[in-house]
Amino acid sequence: MTANRLTLRATETVFPLADAFTISRGSRTEARVVSVSISDGEHSGRGECVPYARYGESIDGVIDTILEIADGLDLDRDRLQQRLPAGAARNAVDCALWDLQAKRSGRRAYQLAGLPEPQPVQTAFTISLDTPEAMRQKASAHADRPLLKIKLGGEGDFSRLEAVRQGAPDAAIIVDANEGWTIETYKALAPELVRLGVRMVEQPLPAGEDDGLLGLERPLPVCADESCHDRASLTQLRGKYDMVNIKLDKTGGLTEALALKREAVAKGFDIMVGCMVASSLAMAPALLLATGACFVDLDGPLLIARDRPDPLIYDAAGVHPSRPELWG
Repeated sequence: MTANRLTLRATETVFPLADAFTISRGSRTEARVVSVSISDGEHSGRGECVPYARYGESIDGVIDTILEIADGLDLDRDRLQQRLPAGAARNAVDCALWDLQAKRSGRRAYQLAGLPEPQPVQTAFTISLDTPEAMRQKASAHADRPLLKIKLGGEGDFSRLEAVRQGAPDAAIIVDANEGWTIETYKALAPELVRLGVRMVEQPLPAGEDDGLLGLERPLPVCADESCHDRASLTQLRGKYDMVNIKLDKTGGLTEALALKREAVAKGFDIMVGCMVASSLAMAPALLLATGACFVDLDGPLLIARDRPDPLIYDAAGVHPSRPELWG
């Protein structure tokens, strides 16, 4: 599709996972993403998104939405915010426009955003929901990583936590219940989380059913994930959460994510930067949000069996900013 001499393409790309990935809502063995490219004939910008069924999204639906806006749209980022709601479709197009502008101008995306040059940051490594013994073995295999993120949300979570701590006695741990607990479960587990040295718990209660957190003693920070999408979400989070997890597929791209981070910090929230399971192309723009974040969870490329060309580098220093060949 073309608009003002720009060509927009959106296609599905499938990345097999290194291992099955399980959370409280189900399990999968591949990451299905939508890849977007926007070209002016000389320069091309790219973006990637992960349609999420939890938010009523699908691969075909997101592709259709993206292609529908191409005709008659000049693909300006500001207009894009008005044309599409927050979500995966807008994310892929928004990030592709950032990349295109960087390629056209010869400047890096962080410079266009008025940000300091990003540096390598430590990222969490996710251990998906499984039996306690399987999670202990996985934790032991990754015990040298500085931060582990543990997926919980089912019966037996306490045994899983103890098993992970046994497998990785020195690693910092954060946990993600993916809306899988009740308020009674949270109250029972919170003291044990503290005892086991857990640093933070993410989205313990279902979004829209989290009023039980209002005024509740929180012995460790509680982070909003499914309850926080964009700046409009923030007014509903006061008194419930200490931190917000910013994901580009929820905000609808880097443009809104940067604005959400600024407003969340101004309102007193700490910041986590997260991701869906996807390739380095999806992680690269999110790294611009990582400076000053309490926790960074951009391990998607570590969970897939193969990545894109010119991928992000992960080493002892953490995940490194992208090279221009990948994005931005």
